[in-house]
Amino acid sequence: MELNHEDRATGGRRPSVRALAAGSVGNFIEWYEFGVYGYFATVIAERFFTPAGGGTVEGLVKTYASFALAFFFRPVGAALFGRLGDRIGRRPVLILVISLMTVTTALIGALPTYATVGVLAPWLLTLLRVLQGLSAGGEFGGAVAVMTEFAPPGKRGLYGAWQSFTVALGLLGGAGVAAVLASVLTEAELSAWGWRVPFLLALPMGVGALWLRLRLDETPRFREQGPGAAEALPARQVAWAIALGAGRVMGWAAAGYAFLVVLPSYLQTALHATFREALTATVLANLGFAATIIPAGLLSDRIGRRPVMLTGGGLVVVLAVPLLDILQSGSTSTLLKGLAVLLAGAVVGLMAGPGPALLAEMFPTRVRCTGLGLAYALSNAVFSGCAGLIITEAVKRTGNVDVPAYYAAAACAVSMLALFKSTAFNGTAGKAGRTDAGDRSDVGDVVRRH
Repeated sequence: MELNHEDRATGGRRPSVRALAAGSVGNFIEWYEFGVYGYFATVIAERFFTPAGGGTVEGLVKTYASFALAFFFRPVGAALFGRLGDRIGRRPVLILVISLMTVTTALIGALPTYATVGVLAPWLLTLLRVLQGLSAGGEFGGAVAVMTEFAPPGKRGLYGAWQSFTVALGLLGGAGVAAVLASVLTEAELSAWGWRVPFLLALPMGVGALWLRLRLDETPRFREQGPGAAEALPARQVAWAIALGAGRVMGWAAAGYAFLVVLPSYLQTALHATFREALTATVLANLGFAATIIPAGLLSDRIGRRPVMLTGGGLVVVLAVPLLDILQSGSTSTLLKGLAVLLAGAVVGLMAGPGPALLAEMFPTRVRCTGLGLAYALSNAVFSGCAGLIITEAVKRTGNVDVPAYYAAAACAVSMLALFKSTAFNGTAGKAGRTDAGDRSDVGDVVRRH
């Protein structure tokens, strides 16, 4: 295969591999932390949001409210850091956001609890969650831009899928650390100090990630464009592309958090599972998620992004309620329940694999960090960040334990409709009056031959 101008600019394969490592490592840390927060939601609720005499469900709702607030600051971070990434470069922004994420995550592990400082404790935790939201908002746009802009021809789906794959690894890493702590510590020790350990572990992880990003080159696309070249595009086109992108990935966001993060607390509060049982179910769901991401990204390079994502969304719509019914049934074997959560994670992976490349291809280079970052952040703010709060409160008010399934299925149905809509930049001229190869929206849905 003959190298194109981007491959020649990067010197071949090695810069692409380095970009994958540097881009994905931040996603691992980000989702490791968000997973840990979800897995220890009941402990955090007790330590920070439940004063003496407070109700368990009330404390859990407040914990998820703090969780959701961090997500609503993601779009702010996506706009702020995305704009910087489109103007001064992807590399400096990725260095900045990983530093902020590392420090704030480690500080959560050192926070005083409600018993020590009273009402100040939840406010301090919420402040750190807000800072995490800002950094996470900038992380996705910059990381996906780096990975897809360094990708060789015909491999954007594969390279972008590594972003989602490291999300799965981060969630699994958090679940693994939580499972080990739950095995070696008593419940009293876990509640007293053990929950701090996973957050403090983010510090050495962040140092390693920072080292990788300091060695990263700027992307060939951005070097070709040059700093400060992010000239204005029609606001209506940009806004439509962002809204459509958010709609296209909302099913991924909602189903992902319902099945992969909210599941432990849901199983404990709604189905009265033990902490270890809930963690086991979550590990299985994330293993299923991880198993399908890379194959889905590869497949999307061959047949297009939309067919693969439509398949995943359709399976969630059809299977969400039956799979949850299997978990609720007292007569269902443990093996069948394990297969159910494994399958639930796998269908989410079909959407997560092609998702990053699909978003990257919806925006021209000069607005890519901002556009794809905002689309992803807005979708996650509403449909991931609010998942725990909406599901917990809805189950509490209605008594209907099928709420997570309805939530995921409804979001995927809307995503499927959005995937059939055309984007704003089809045929839009890029630099020097042309559309750069790969910058056109829906490139993944065109026959791809290189």
